[in-house]
Amino acid sequence: MSESNRIHWFPGHMTKALREMEKEIKNVDIIFYCLDSRAPISSLNPKLSQLAKDKKIIYILTKSDLVEKADLDKFIKKLSTKDTYALPLDATKTGSTKVLSKLSKEIMVDKIKSKKSLGINYSIKAMVLGVPNVGKSTLINNFCGKAKTETGNKPGVTRGKQWVVTDFDITLLDTPGTLWPSFESERTSQNLAYIGSIKEEVYDTTELAFCFIKDLRLKYKKNFEDRYGIKIMDSDEPLEVFDKICEARHYLLKNAELDYDRCGKVILNDFRHGSLGKIILD
Repeated sequence: MSESNRIHWFPGHMTKALREMEKEIKNVDIIFYCLDSRAPISSLNPKLSQLAKDKKIIYILTKSDLVEKADLDKFIKKLSTKDTYALPLDATKTGSTKVLSKLSKEIMVDKIKSKKSLGINYSIKAMVLGVPNVGKSTLINNFCGKAKTETGNKPGVTRGKQWVVTDFDITLLDTPGTLWPSFESERTSQNLAYIGSIKEEVYDTTELAFCFIKDLRLKYKKNFEDRYGIKIMDSDEPLEVFDKICEARHYLLKNAELDYDRCGKVILNDFRHGSLGKIILD
C-alpha cells in the first residue's frame, strides 16, 4: 500500500472512549478481551492491553467458525499464560457463552465465596473490550439470550458504554470498539481493514483488495480457485489474479475494461462473510 494511502484511523470518539474505560476499570473484576480469530494478534490493541494489565483477562477468540481449529489453537496456546486465559467462541451459536460464564466463576471463586459468607450473592462485573467489529455486541446478546445491544457487520455501531445484566450472575460493561492512534506495522493496519475493523471511508477499497490478493494468493490459492473458478499459477502476479477474478465474474465496465472497484468489494465481502473459506491472517 502506498504511503499516500496508508491507513490512519483514530477518531475523537475513541479518545473519549479510552478515558471512560480508564474511569470504569476499577469497577470491574475481569476483562473479556475480544479478538478476531482471523487476526488474533493484529486485533490486540496495545492501548487496551495497557488498560487491562492489572486485571484478570480472558481472551475471547470470536468468530472462531471462520478459521481452522488447528490454526487457531496455536494462538490460544500463545495467549494463555499463568495470568491470562484464552478460549475460542462462536457467539452466533445459542448458549456458546456458558463456557465463558463457567470459566469466569472459576477465576473469581475466592471473591464469590467471600461475598457469599457475608450473605451476598455476588455478580461478577466484566468489561468487554476489543477493536471495532470484533463481535462484542454479539457476545453480550448471546449472554442475555436476546438482543440487548445493537450489532452490525461494520465498525462503530457501539458508541458509548452500557452496563448489561445477564442471567449468569455476571454484569457486563459493553464498550465501543477502539483502535489506537497509529499503527506501527502496515500489515497490522491492513489486517484490521481486511476484517472490517476500519471504516471504508479511510482507505481505497480497490487497493486494499489488491493488497489482500497479494498477501494471500499463494498461501490460500485453493480458496481463491474454488470460490471464483479460476486457476492460479505460482508465477501469477497479484494483478493477474485480480484480472482472472474480474473476468471469471464478468465484472466489466461499459467500455469492456475490468471493473476492479466492484470486484474488490466482492472479494473483501467474501472474505469477511466466510465465503472465501477459512483464512487466518496473522
